[in-house]
Amino acid sequence: MILRTLQSLIEARLFKGKAILLFGPRQCGKSTLIESLLKAQSKSWLYLNGDEADVRELLTNTTSTRLKTIAASHPIVFIDEAQRIPNIGLTLKLFTDQLKDIQVIATGSSAFDLSSQVNEPLTGRKYEFMLYPLSFAEMAQHHGLLIEKRMIEHRLIYGYYPEIVTREGGEQELLKLLAGSYLYKDLLMMEQVKKPVLLEKLLKALALQIGSEVSYHELAQMIDADKGTVEKYIDLLEKTFVVFRLPALNRNVRNEIKKSKKVYFYDCGIRNAILNNFSGVTSRSDIGALWENYIIAERMKYLRYHNMDADQFFWRTTQQQEIDLIEDSGGKINAYEFKWNEKTKIRFPQTFTANYPGAVTHIISPSNLEEFVG
Repeated sequence: MILRTLQSLIEARLFKGKAILLFGPRQCGKSTLIESLLKAQSKSWLYLNGDEADVRELLTNTTSTRLKTIAASHPIVFIDEAQRIPNIGLTLKLFTDQLKDIQVIATGSSAFDLSSQVNEPLTGRKYEFMLYPLSFAEMAQHHGLLIEKRMIEHRLIYGYYPEIVTREGGEQELLKLLAGSYLYKDLLMMEQVKKPVLLEKLLKALALQIGSEVSYHELAQMIDADKGTVEKYIDLLEKTFVVFRLPALNRNVRNEIKKSKKVYFYDCGIRNAILNNFSGVTSRSDIGALWENYIIAERMKYLRYHNMDADQFFWRTTQQQEIDLIEDSGGKINAYEFKWNEKTKIRFPQTFTANYPGAVTHIISPSNLEEFVG
C-alpha cells in the first residue's frame, strides 16, 4: 500500500466540526485514500456513491432528520463522486450545522461541478484538499529514493497514475483507456462541451506545445474553432484536472512578455497517451519539454501538499530570453531552469538578474530533483 501524503493531514482534521472535501482527477486514488484513512479509525462509517441514482435521490433536497436516519449509527459518512448530487452543498451544510456529531467527507472529480455547489453554502464550514496522481516524494518514501530516481525515465513516459504505477506491464493499453474515460467523462457531462471532436483536437495541440507559449488565437486557427471556444475548453480542462496554466511574470520590466501563458498536463503519461507516443527518452525530440512538464507538475504537488504559498510564473522577453519557472514567496524570488542533460551549461539572462537583484537562481536536473520536489 502506497501511503499518500494527504492521509495524515486529513486525519488531523477529522471531527473538527467541518466537512472534509477531497478534489482530484478520476482514478488518482481519492476513494482508496479515504478508505485507507477510515479503516485506520476505530469508528464505523457509511459509504455513499454519488454515481448511483438512488443515492442521488436520497441526498438531493433532503432534511437533517432524513440525513440522521440515513447515517443511522455511523459517526462518519463518506460521499464519493459528490459532484453528481444536485445541491450537494446544502446537504453538506445540513451535516455540519445540524448533525455536529457526524463527520462528513466528500470527494469529487470535477472542481467545476463540486466547487460551484459547495463554496457558498459551506463558507467557513469546510476543509479542502487536492489529491493528484502519485508523486515523486510519495514513491521515494514507498520504495526508497534510489529506486525512484532510477524510475524517472519510466515516469516521464508513463506517468504516476496509481493503476499505471502498481500494475507493471500493459502500461500503454491502460493509459489509452484511462486517457479516454478520464478525460472525457466529466467534460462530456457538461453542457458547455458540445463538440467532443474539437476537444480532442485541442488536447493534441496542447500536448504538442508543452513548454511553449500558448496563443488562444493560434490554437483556434489550428483546430478550426473560434478563440472564445478554445479559451472556454482550456478552462474546463483545467477544472477537470487535465491541464493547468502557468502565467508570464510581468513586473513592468521593459520587454517582458505580459499576457502569455504556458499549459502543462497534470500527468506526463496522459499527455503521451493523447499523442500515442510512448517512445523511450533516448529517441524523443521532446525530452526537454517532457522533463519541464514533469518537474513543474511535481513541484506543484509538493507545494500543495506542504501548504507552501508561492506564486508561480515563467519569464520571457520579446528577445526570447527565458526562465522556466519563477516562484515568488512573500517577495522572495527564486528562479529555476530545468535541464534533462545536467552537463548543459546555463546562464541566467542578465536582463533578469539586473532587474531582480535579490532573486536566487537554481538549475534542476535528474541528479538533484529531490531537493526541489521532496
